[in-house]
Amino acid sequence: MLSNSISPENEVAGIDYLTAYQDFIQNYVDEHGERKYIKRIKEMVFYERKSIAIDYEDLAKYDDNLLIILEREPQLALEAISGAIKNIVRDIDEKYAEKIRKFYGRLSGWVRTTPLREIRSDLLNKLVMLEGIVVRATPPKEKIVKAAYVHVLPDGTQHEFTWPPDDRELEEVERPSYCPRCVAEFSDEGGFSRRGSYRLVLEKSTFIDWQLLTLQERPEDIPPGQLPRSIDVVLTEDLVDVVRPGDRVSLIGIIKLFKGGRKGLSVYDFYVDANNVIPAQRLLEEVNISPEDEVKIRELARDPMIRRKIVASIAPAIYGYWDLKEAIALLLFGGVPKVLSDGTRIRGEIHVLIIGDPGTAKSQLLQYASRIAPRGLYTTGKGSSAAGLTAAVVRDKQTGEFFLEAGAMVLADGGIVSVDEIDKMRDEDRVAIHEAMEQGTVTISKAGIHARLSARASVLAAGNPKRGRYVDSLGLPGNINLPVTILSRFDLIFIIKDVAEIDRDRQIVRHVLDVHSTEGARAEIPPEIMRKYIAYARKYVKPRLSDEASKIIENYYIELRKRSAADPNAPLAITTRQLEALIRLAEAHAKMALKNEVDAEDALEAVRLMNSVLEKVGMDVETGLIDVDIFMTGKAKSLRDKEIAVLEYIREHGRRDECVKYAELERFAQAVGIDHGTLERIVGNLKRSGDIYEKRPGCYMVAE
Repeated sequence: MLSNSISPENEVAGIDYLTAYQDFIQNYVDEHGERKYIKRIKEMVFYERKSIAIDYEDLAKYDDNLLIILEREPQLALEAISGAIKNIVRDIDEKYAEKIRKFYGRLSGWVRTTPLREIRSDLLNKLVMLEGIVVRATPPKEKIVKAAYVHVLPDGTQHEFTWPPDDRELEEVERPSYCPRCVAEFSDEGGFSRRGSYRLVLEKSTFIDWQLLTLQERPEDIPPGQLPRSIDVVLTEDLVDVVRPGDRVSLIGIIKLFKGGRKGLSVYDFYVDANNVIPAQRLLEEVNISPEDEVKIRELARDPMIRRKIVASIAPAIYGYWDLKEAIALLLFGGVPKVLSDGTRIRGEIHVLIIGDPGTAKSQLLQYASRIAPRGLYTTGKGSSAAGLTAAVVRDKQTGEFFLEAGAMVLADGGIVSVDEIDKMRDEDRVAIHEAMEQGTVTISKAGIHARLSARASVLAAGNPKRGRYVDSLGLPGNINLPVTILSRFDLIFIIKDVAEIDRDRQIVRHVLDVHSTEGARAEIPPEIMRKYIAYARKYVKPRLSDEASKIIENYYIELRKRSAADPNAPLAITTRQLEALIRLAEAHAKMALKNEVDAEDALEAVRLMNSVLEKVGMDVETGLIDVDIFMTGKAKSLRDKEIAVLEYIREHGRRDECVKYAELERFAQAVGIDHGTLERIVGNLKRSGDIYEKRPGCYMVAE
């Protein structure tokens, strides 16, 4: 062991680092009396790996001076650990020790975390721990560490040698300054050894795996109104391809400078030479839940009114909207994702869409949800592109290489994405989130990069009606400018209308005045506890459906389907997509109380919420019946039947050279009960779909 006389104030000099760390690895004994690191090295050799994990706390327990060496000279300390492991491996399996160029000690459990925006020159060549999100990654590359050269002399003689000639490794492309063979043979470093030419032999050179990442601050760590900071990270050997864009990581490494100043100036960029990269679990580990917090959370869960308190704590400054706030709470907790034996994944994420008149606090609800979520991102329709929402392949300006860069859906994996003004997005940008909403993945195939990234995020979206305010007579498709493919992926859709109701308006104005006079409404559960409660539930609670809950959901589904089965002309009231949404809602309702089983109460509440949405949003204004096709296909069955009738009339009455005049269509529409406005919509829809065309103004023919 090192002498206890060494202190942080004294120089760590005259100490054999290799011996000190080899002594630690060989002699450290854990609480079970086992030599912990000898066991890990034997496992490493058995599985033919290159590194072992070294716990920071064990170094502190064994000898504080080992930490002083790491603090002052981390590069030398890590090299000493590497050499110590190789010496021990040599005693265990000499062939394997000679086969592997270098072994590594990967540090873990580093206690101090340095914020990315606090990296300054005083941390240069120091060991730090950083936390953030991987936003870019190059494909794995090969870096040369020992170059094989051939020295061709003027007389044709050739000498082979490796460069550098000592134990150093190449940091960058470095031409030999002399031939070591010539120096050894002729003792002539300045003359004969410099003559001739040097040729690099790649086949005999030594390479290691190499990858460059960009680590960015987590959204919750960025100060308001500031851009996120990022830093490049170099991974080598067995760290390559451990993480992907979108992953949240803890990273331990040494702060260094890229060789060569920027554009020839004396300005350099930081980068991190990584010693270890630890991917965060997809279970919201960034929320620190202490044992005291767990006690509070369990105590809250025992409250019989816990669900009402959670819903009341969602945006308390906004009056009313109980069902909508309950839906947001269910979205925050989420259902239970399942992976079947054949690899099929059934999503547990709940998606909610809000369509509301201007001034109905939609944006406030979305912003509050993204703040209270353990992992949440807020974006707007006009401020989001397809690449910004999913992922992009971008070219590095300096090197010309292509990087994979993660977007909002990938960065919020395991959390929520709030998309405000979704109706303002361009169609080509909206299409990008189809796969992410249903499959929980983002697939990229561009510039030779083929990748599938995880994007298991719930989507809370809001938009304004197409005509400024919601018009009941037009139904949902006529009020919103969204494609059916996206509309059908939302589990719950809410319509908020600004209607003058004096009693309710009086309550709203009193609530708003009270909020402004007291500088905010008090939540039943404080936001910081609420955030930890949600993270705890998502991480540890995986409720399963009870027989009673399954029966309730089954009866509701069959009862609605019976209406369609009894009358062939009746629209479909529910599909299996809503059935799966019911299961997710029931599971999320059980999670709110930290229950491990979905009981009848949870199933009944899920049914009530779904039925409320279907009656308000899925109601065909013409027939008064629930028609799920309104948001599954964008057309009610009644309108679809009328379109077919008009199309058939044009097909039957339009001859080869003659078209059907609009006046004839009006007489036909009047005869079958189609009003003038509906006929105009039908003709417009048929023209847009290409089923009919206008041969001359006001005269139509079927497109064959």
